[in-house]
Amino acid sequence: MNVQIQSVKFDASKKLIEFIEKKLAKLDRVAENATGVDVVLKLEKDDEKGNKNVVITLRMPGGDIRVEEQKRTFEEAVDEALDVLKRQIEKRKDK
Repeated sequence: MNVQIQSVKFDASKKLIEFIEKKLAKLDRVAENATGVDVVLKLEKDDEKGNKNVVITLRMPGGDIRVEEQKRTFEEAVDEALDVLKRQIEKRKDK
């Protein structure tokens, strides 16, 4: 699966990129027919909910699935977004 990670207005650390790639590798088991994943990392001004924003778009035949999460750390946001993404994939499979 083709993974593209983009960080907006900052440089993502190598450790963060490796963390995201490791987590996304597990998606292959759930979304066998996915063609690629786009991850956009952004820093927001709203520090109350957390200022780390992650948008994950899973490209699949029949329509993309897009999930957006905002937390205090990128790792938390990625974990939460992947949980939501997996639930969305399961819902789509059940239809």
